Amino acid sequence: MNYRSRKFLDLCYDYPCMLRLPCCEGVNGEPAHSNQSIHGKGGAMKAHDVFVVPACRACHLEIDQGRTMDRETKFAEWNRAFGRWLPMLFNDGHLEVK
Repeated sequence: MNYRSRKFLDLCYDYPCMLRLPCCEGVNGEPAHSNQSIHGKGGAMKAHDVFVVPACRACHLEIDQGRTMDRETKFAEWNRAFGRWLPMLFNDGHLEVK
């Protein structure tokens, strides 16, 4: 199963860029999916929508297509951003355990 949710993706537009790479524009983000197979990425298929972080356009392009970081560094930067994003979702009431 591949989890998709437009509503969840749209949350990214209300939050600042979580990647904060040197190229960061410092504006609200757009959904930047993980590029890791462990998160459902494969070939032309994006990772599951739960594995997104808000990213400004410049950071999003850098993490997806940039040449300033190797693959492992890109994964580490995305994971670092996800580690900040997930607690924000809980704190703001978008995620809850029932």
